[in-house]
Amino acid sequence: MSDKIDFSGVVYVKDDEEIRASSAFGFADRVEERPNTPDTRFGTASGCKLFTAIGICQLVEGGFIHFDTRLADCLPIEFPAFDKEITIHHLLTHTSGIPDYFDEEVMSDFEDLWKDYPVYRIQSLQDFLPLFQSGQMKFNPGERFHYNNAGYILLGLIIEAQTGRRFTEYIESEVFHKCTMTDSGYFRLDQLPKNTAIGYIDNQEKKTWRTNIYSIPILGGSDGGAFVTAPDMVKLWESLFACKLLNEKTTHQLLMPHVHVKGEIYYGYGIWMNQRNEDIYKYHVMGYDPGVSFRASFYPDSHLKIVIPSNNESGPFEMTKGLEDLLVR
Repeated sequence: MSDKIDFSGVVYVKDDEEIRASSAFGFADRVEERPNTPDTRFGTASGCKLFTAIGICQLVEGGFIHFDTRLADCLPIEFPAFDKEITIHHLLTHTSGIPDYFDEEVMSDFEDLWKDYPVYRIQSLQDFLPLFQSGQMKFNPGERFHYNNAGYILLGLIIEAQTGRRFTEYIESEVFHKCTMTDSGYFRLDQLPKNTAIGYIDNQEKKTWRTNIYSIPILGGSDGGAFVTAPDMVKLWESLFACKLLNEKTTHQLLMPHVHVKGEIYYGYGIWMNQRNEDIYKYHVMGYDPGVSFRASFYPDSHLKIVIPSNNESGPFEMTKGLEDLLVR
């Protein structure tokens, strides 16, 4: 299958105890022809919104905030046109109605966003604010689901405001370290550590490629951009479902199907889920950026974990679907 779709990345599959697949394809660095390995770090794009949601849930457990706390009451930043009744729950579930800095209903190319606002200027969560802070509401809070990156920027800013710590440092310390994700982190694109895959954008018509360093923010944040290894992401699944990151009650709240998206797809707090006959048979996160694609799935009936990161723009969806056909009943 990897040959048919020219896949570059890792396929990692584990059940309760056994690693059932651990294979790498393509190059982490095409110029040096450095191959990807099962332990290569990959960008995750929006796949790491789950980390942000876990951080927020930890603050709820600590009594700093509640899920029904209003944005206006926990973040000392002015948003002139935002509805005062927006809550943390609305932000977590993409139901806030706030304007997004990248609205997929009106924009199709993420790179277009940075033509007038260069990516090297995005070095903190505050740097995103000029892109949406003065925008108008799209709908009333709670009215419907509309995927929204800006909402997760605000969640990251809430973590910073409530803890006095930089968002990336908080998540690395309180999420990654707590489940021994020792190879994962938020790395600058111009200072990538060793054993990290460079993201590539292919031009099929011209048969050329380029890296994504000018196409995404230079440093990831609360809406996306962490780097993980496939084994580390499995550790995250295991720690989350074993209630090692949150207590049982809060873990249940994070994993609840809070909002219906379409068909059998629902959204919890930072996580997608597929539900059939009232039973959730799949939890998953996914991310797509120029030069990045990522899928990580957990199947509660079998405790199977499938993690497929890639350093180009396609492949994980098709690979995940093929593995589900073989392994998931």
